[in-house]
Amino acid sequence: MKKTLILLLLLAPLWSCQGQTEKQEGPYTFKSGDRNGTGKWYMGREIAFVMGYQGMGWLERPEREKEENVSALLANMEIGPNDDIADIGAGSGYHVFRMAPLASQGTVYGVDIQNEMLAAMEYRKEALEASNVNLVKSTEKTANLPANSVDKVLIVDVYHEFSFPVEMMASIYQAMRPDAKLYLIEYRGEDPTVPIKETHKMTEAQAVKEMEAAGFKLVENIDNLPWQHCMVFAKAN
Repeated sequence: MKKTLILLLLLAPLWSCQGQTEKQEGPYTFKSGDRNGTGKWYMGREIAFVMGYQGMGWLERPEREKEENVSALLANMEIGPNDDIADIGAGSGYHVFRMAPLASQGTVYGVDIQNEMLAAMEYRKEALEASNVNLVKSTEKTANLPANSVDKVLIVDVYHEFSFPVEMMASIYQAMRPDAKLYLIEYRGEDPTVPIKETHKMTEAQAVKEMEAAGFKLVENIDNLPWQHCMVFAKAN
């Protein structure tokens, strides 16, 4: 009897998994997928886990400029001195504090959901005396930016981790001015040589499909970054 009970306890998780069915909650589907994914899907794409603050060192790695050509990305954005810019999922502020001197008369919003990332940016802001940098604590569903407040939005290797992409993109749309541009940077899902886990990549086709659902249109995909798409979107209406 004891052996039978032990066997039943061992098999219970297997039976539970076999009995699970696909679950739909609004625009999101819950089902099994990649071991690096969350099991939550949107428009046929599995949402990836958020990279924790423990990965801050990777964000600040010395070889990042060579691997991602951040200088080219910033040139692509054509940042003017009066631009108001939001960096969504800004992390440790790698891009924030490179954009701040370029938008010297504007505001750069460093937006992140993790307190540890915000603390790192606050330390850097004080050290650099970057008075035009404003730090914003976001949530899973909102960027917490004022309406009609930004000319440019930068999202670098973060969108694929949004737990609620529909709600978050609606929030970002509302924060953008009518002629604002959204720069969506994602590792190229079409390229198997890009050394990044599949759940942390996106194809142009998938990105366009999701952005169109959020009310955006693709203006261009600037093809000058080593591993990433530099997709430029504008409001469709």
